[in-house]
Amino acid sequence: MDRSSEIREFLRSRRARITPEQAGVTPHAGPRRVPGLRREEVAQLAGVSVDYYVRLERGRTQGVSEAVLDAVARALHLDDTERAHLFDLTQPTTAVARARRERPLAPQRVRPALYRALDALSVPAVVQGRRLDVLAANPLGYALFADFASRPHRDRNFARFVFLDQAAPALYADWEKAARDTVAALRLYAGRHADDPQLNELIGELSLHSDAFRRLWADHDVRAHTTGTKRLHHPVVGDLTLDYVVLAAEDDPEQSLAIYTPEPASPSAEALGILASWTSTTTAVPTPEQTGNPPS
Repeated sequence: MDRSSEIREFLRSRRARITPEQAGVTPHAGPRRVPGLRREEVAQLAGVSVDYYVRLERGRTQGVSEAVLDAVARALHLDDTERAHLFDLTQPTTAVARARRERPLAPQRVRPALYRALDALSVPAVVQGRRLDVLAANPLGYALFADFASRPHRDRNFARFVFLDQAAPALYADWEKAARDTVAALRLYAGRHADDPQLNELIGELSLHSDAFRRLWADHDVRAHTTGTKRLHHPVVGDLTLDYVVLAAEDDPEQSLAIYTPEPASPSAEALGILASWTSTTTAVPTPEQTGNPPS
């Protein structure tokens, strides 16, 4: 991934979504060739020269100050996650910073205490790492989504599951939302680790094999997932509505624990109880033939 092109496309995509009326500027006379703000309008709102903003949008960020980035973020109505992403993309380009980015990432390991926490939970829980890799889960976590533990290490990844596994569209009640959220989370990681070779391999594979991924990746959306709701249609127990919360590991900010809980005394709680009973007798998600469902 080229940082200059990432900065260019991200800023273009953000200003294309804001009209002059939304931004509070008087539109220039004459026909508009862009759907949102013009570069000169962003420069006006940010209080910088047009030439300065044009250079920034072209990825020439040498010497750019935090004050200017903050002003641009306000002009484009970026939320906190988008603002952090902009700062990640425009991080200093000194030799020291480049060396830090190019240093190989150490393999992630799940601490024994976190494994014990997984075992103690009576609801589905999954430990995610870089690139949406699935590092660990409790039996209910595997049963809820897929038996990632039985897959090759490179395939233990939520992005690969969502876009390349034929079971995913049937599992997610709103697959389009799940796909969009997945890409937005992956984009956020990419802003911090554009030089990660495993990330580039993953993006290349998904771009090659999934039209939907290519379409969503081009939107340049970024999103941090800390809480929300997932609606699933599980092949064993049927419909599930689960709230989730994502907790960061204190010793590894790029490792998180996602916990899924149903509303008490709800049909989803009953269905999850049935799934828990099933997981106590088997460790592998049954095949479509075993559950009576047609193959995906």
